[in-house]
Amino acid sequence: QVQLVESGGGLVQAGGSLRLSCAASGRTVSAYAMGWFRQAPGKEREFVGGMSWSGGSTDYADSVKGRFTISRDNARNTVYLQMNNLKPEDTAVYYCAAEHTYSRHSIYYTNRDYDYWGQGTQVTVSS
Repeated sequence: QVQLVESGGGLVQAGGSLRLSCAASGRTVSAYAMGWFRQAPGKEREFVGGMSWSGGSTDYADSVKGRFTISRDNARNTVYLQMNNLKPEDTAVYYCAAEHTYSRHSIYYTNRDYDYWGQGTQVTVSS
């Protein structure tokens, strides 16, 4: 079992930046593929970005590519989502997720791929 807690959300103006953190406890996340998802009001939860457990592979949704970056610090058991040049359409509750895997380079893209989820953190971007 692994527990995930997101933090770092808040209110920011368009063009600004935020860094979300996902702190894990219970198990080291070094053997887990990690993902970030978001859910806006009235919309389904969508994939934002993912990282393999090796850290060697990342991928992002087209809507955030070039603006968002995932990183991980295994020593701190924490995964980050750096969000730059934020837009009003980035407003959502952001969730991190973890999936234990033996595949060093796999990234997972759907909700059902992940067994562990955080509680979410609100990001609001004003225009």
